Amino acid sequence: MDVGIIGAGRLGQAMAHTARRAGRSVAIANSRGQESLASVVSALGEGVSAATLDEAASAGIVVIAVPWDRVPEVLQGLNWNSQIVIDATNDWVADDLRGRTSSELLADLVAGARLVKTANTLSAEVLGSDPHEAGGQRVIFISGADAKAEVSALFQDAGFAAIDLGDLTTGGAIQQIHHPLAGVNLIRL
Repeated sequence: MDVGIIGAGRLGQAMAHTARRAGRSVAIANSRGQESLASVVSALGEGVSAATLDEAASAGIVVIAVPWDRVPEVLQGLNWNSQIVIDATNDWVADDLRGRTSSELLADLVAGARLVKTANTLSAEVLGSDPHEAGGQRVIFISGADAKAEVSALFQDAGFAAIDLGDLTTGGAIQQIHHPLAGVNLIRL
C-alpha cells in the first residue's frame, strides 16, 4: 500500500524514510505546493514524489505530519474514503482537548478514514533512522481500531517492533505529550 504524507518537515521526511525502508512508494505534500518540494524529494531519493495535498490524501495510508495548530486548516476540504490515516501529531499545549485525546479530535476531522495513532513518541531523527540497534528492533507504539494491522505491517516491514496499545482513548492517551510513553525510545531484543 502506497503512503501519502501531509507535511514535509522533519517528521514528514522521517516517515518518508520509514515508508521507503518498508518498500512503499511515497507521495509527500505540503501547504506551499509541489514546486517547493524539489530539494526534499531529491534528498529523500527514489520512490518519493512531490504531490498535492489531495494526491497525498488519496493514498492507501496517509500520514498527518504537520504541527497540531495547523491540522484543521491543512485537512479542510480533503476527502476521506476509508483511507488509513496515521496521526503522528502532538498537541504540545494540550489545553484545548476538553477531556479527549488529540487523536479523537483528529478523527472528527478525517471522518470516513480509519485512524491510527503512531510515530509521535519518537523524535523525527530517531524515527527516520535505522530501527535495528543493539541487536534488536526499535519499538513503535500503535493505537486505534480497525487499521492497526496494516499500520503495524508498514512499521514491521521497515524493521520496527510494533506494540499495540489498544484503542485511541486508552492507548492514544498514554502516547500523548506529557504522558507515560512520550519520548520513550525502547529496543526489543
